[in-house]
Order: sequence, then structure tokens, then C-alpha cells
Amino acid sequence: MENSLKLFSQKGFYNTTIPDIAKAMKMSVGNMYNYFSSKEELAKYAIKYSTNILAAQLRQINQMDITSKEKVYLFVQRYFESVKNSPEVVEYFLRVYLSNREVFKQGCEGFLCVGEFVTEVMILLDEGAQNKEFREQDFFPAFAMIMGCLGGFAFLSGEAVLDKDLLEYSDAIADNIYRALKYEE
Repeated sequence: MENSLKLFSQKGFYNTTIPDIAKAMKMSVGNMYNYFSSKEELAKYAIKYSTNILAAQLRQINQMDITSKEKVYLFVQRYFESVKNSPEVVEYFLRVYLSNREVFKQGCEGFLCVGEFVTEVMILLDEGAQNKEFREQDFFPAFAMIMGCLGGFAFLSGEAVLDKDLLEYSDAIADNIYRALKYEE
């Protein structure tokens, strides 16, 4: 899966072929078709795979007995660590999934392919609101604000335009996210 994520991220969806992926995996093209009936099916599986990695990280954080503020800081740090350690995961989301929505129409409508991750963000926001750490707010603006910050910095890091290491921005980004969500009486 990592090979296909890398190739899709580097070459784009339409410029990556099943033979390219099969070669990177050191298997025959015919064998690839034993696992995936088409490049589109592989692309859909890849988005599920990549977002489930992030969902598992956030699920682990959500289960910790710490404040919602600490969860936000830890989530941002782990997200940025993932960007650094496996840039193809986030690059795939930014450069393939968001840019080629037509590929994902059948079977990935709405949040179908990214549902586990979205659910974990929902849990983070809901628990924070229940504990009066976050204010009650509509999910979509809160989700977009969190992921816009994280995705924006992942993109800037991938483009090598940041003047510091990505992880050095972690606390500042987490602080901005927390201040945008926090409950105020």
C-alpha cells in the first residue's frame, strides 16, 4: 500500500499505472489484479488505509485520561510526526483524494472512505464540549478549521517553504486550534 501511496502522490492518479505499482511491489501486473480489479479500486482502498492510520492515532489519544487541550496538542504533534515519517499518507490525501474527486464518487461518497477518522474527530470535539472545555459548535466548521490548519502545514512542509522543521510549529498550531475551540463563559 505504501508503494501505491508514494507513486500516486509523486506522479498523480492519472499518471500512475497498475504496471508502475506492480513493478514497485516486485509482482506481476496480473497478480495485482488478483487484489484490485482496477486502479480506481486501489485508490479507494488507499484512502481508507491512509486515513485509518490517522484514525488509529486519534483513537488512542481520545482514550487517554487527559484534558481536551492536551489531546489537541498530542494530536497535532502526532499528525505532524506522521507527515514527516510517512509523507505519502498525507500527500495522497491532499494531492490525489481532494484533487481527483471524480475517481472517488462511486463508493466513497461523503465520508464513506474517511469515516473512521471523521468519527474520531467528532469524538474529540463532542467530549471536549461535554466537559465544557470546547464550546458547542457546528461540526463542519470545527472539523474544517482543524484539518485546514493541519493540511495547510502538511502542504507547506511538502513544498519545503517552511523556515523551521514542521514539528517546531506543533505547539503554535495546537494553541491556535485550541483557542478556536475553547469554551468561554
